[in-house]
Amino acid sequence: GAQRTLDALLAADANPGVRQVAMIDASGQTATHTGKNCIEHAGHLSGENFSVQANLMLEAGVPQAMALAFQQASGSLAERMLAALEAAQARGGDLRGKQSAAILVVSGKPSGRAWQDRLVDLHVEDSPQPLVELRRLLTLNTAYEHKNRGDPALESGEIEAALAEYGRAEARQPDNLEMQFWHAVSLVNADRVDAAIPLFATIFRGGEQWRVLLPRLAQAGLLQADAATLARIDKAGR
Repeated sequence: GAQRTLDALLAADANPGVRQVAMIDASGQTATHTGKNCIEHAGHLSGENFSVQANLMLEAGVPQAMALAFQQASGSLAERMLAALEAAQARGGDLRGKQSAAILVVSGKPSGRAWQDRLVDLHVEDSPQPLVELRRLLTLNTAYEHKNRGDPALESGEIEAALAEYGRAEARQPDNLEMQFWHAVSLVNADRVDAAIPLFATIFRGGEQWRVLLPRLAQAGLLQADAATLARIDKAGR
C-alpha cells in the first residue's frame, strides 16, 4: 500500500526532511510527505484519486489552486493535469521562474506493449513559456490520436469512421497540412470528391510533396480514385 511504502522509504532515507514525495496505490489510497526542510512555500494536498505537491513557490496556496483546477477541469486525465499546472503558475509558480514541464500518462491496464501503454508522454525541457508549449504539444498529441484511429479505419475500408476521426484531428489542428490531407483522402474514398477538392487546393499550395504522394496512395490501394479523378485532384491549387 501507499502509506507502508512511503513509511519504508522515509525510514531508509538519511535526509527525509528535504524530500517531497506522493503516491497513490492500486486501491486509491494516497500517501504524501513534505519534509520540514523543504523550501517555503511548500506543501501538498490530496483528494479522491489525486495528489498535488509544490515547493519553492513564490506564494502560498499553490496546492489548493492546483486541486481546485484539477477537480473542476473536464476532458482527459492529461487535460486535467495540465489545468492543475496552469493553475499553479497562475498563482505565482516557482520562485525561480519557468523553464520546463512534462506530462506522463500510462494505461491502467498494461498490455505488455510499452509503446502503446504510454498514452501521453510529453516533455518541454527548456523554454521561457513551458506550459504554453506543453499545451500546444498536448493539443497536437490529441489531434494525432484521432488521426491514428483514422488510419486503420481507412485501411479496412471503414470510410465514415475514418472521415469522422480525420475530421476531429483537423478540428484540433486546422493549420496542419497532414491532418487536412488525410481528411481530404477520406472524403475522396467516401465519394465526396467535390468536398475534397478545396482541401487539396489548400494542401498543395502548402507543399508540393502532398501532390506527389497522392498517386502513390492510389497505387497502394489507400485512395479509391481512378485516373480521371486523380487528374482532377491534381489540377487543384494550380
